[in-house]
Amino acid sequence: MNRILPPLNALRAFEAAGRLGSFKEAAAELHVTHGAVSQQVRVLEEWLGAPLFERHNRRVVLTPAARTYLAEIGPLFEQLAQSTARYGLSAAVFRTLAVNAPATFVLRWLVPRLGRFRSAHPDVEVRVETSNEPVEALKDSYDIVIRGGPDTFYGYSMRSFLAEERVPVCSPALLERMPLRVPEDLARHTLLHTSSLPRVWPDWLAQANIPLLRPAAVLTFDHFYLTLQAAVDGMGIAMGPTALVADDLAAGRLVMPFALPRLPSRSYCTYIPDAKLGDELVVLFRAWLEREGMG
Repeated sequence: MNRILPPLNALRAFEAAGRLGSFKEAAAELHVTHGAVSQQVRVLEEWLGAPLFERHNRRVVLTPAARTYLAEIGPLFEQLAQSTARYGLSAAVFRTLAVNAPATFVLRWLVPRLGRFRSAHPDVEVRVETSNEPVEALKDSYDIVIRGGPDTFYGYSMRSFLAEERVPVCSPALLERMPLRVPEDLARHTLLHTSSLPRVWPDWLAQANIPLLRPAAVLTFDHFYLTLQAAVDGMGIAMGPTALVADDLAAGRLVMPFALPRLPSRSYCTYIPDAKLGDELVVLFRAWLEREGMG
């Protein structure tokens, strides 16, 4: 006989939220984001065809029917945990680590290295969400937030793990077509800008003692990763952060026409909620980031 079962991830999110009376506390217990719990609860509500919570601004209350449902399924989760433990599989074996980081950092630095962490820790699921919002403005809770720094935020522990500077970079094919021997040669090229970083090129040109240089053209993108991709594609010259273009330089996708000057830039830092500082998985991932940053 076929069993008709609800989506189990959604059921797990509902059980935790109902038992704790809070989506936020459920997210912390399940090591996911507040938004993930809310989404799973909506999935279960749609599957059941009935609401489970009454939502009142920042708090949620079980409906009478959902309270009865929770009383029936709650013991089943406890029984499942006990049965699993008897077979030597602790419920803590599989963990999810919620990480929030800027998109360009994720694409250019974290993703190429994340496979090494997964290979060493196959029992850990790393869930990465991208954002440039300030740490204190994030609506959901995360185990680790990666941002520039060093900065100080109440309730967070900060540590730097990856230093960087900014230098001009371009594709080797572009350099072959139009060599750059001295910084003044930039006047014949297209300079690639990012709208959120308007001072990067002017500051570098000032350090190179050519503050009034006018390039042949300017191309501006709204996301920094698009600017770097345009440089890889030979569309112009970008100001590349050394940490985020290191792999492209090593692979020959980008070259650095001038070794100097180098613009100082903010380091990448981990910001960990104080409540997570004792979490072994969070400490493990932070230590891995620091080792990768030193390498």
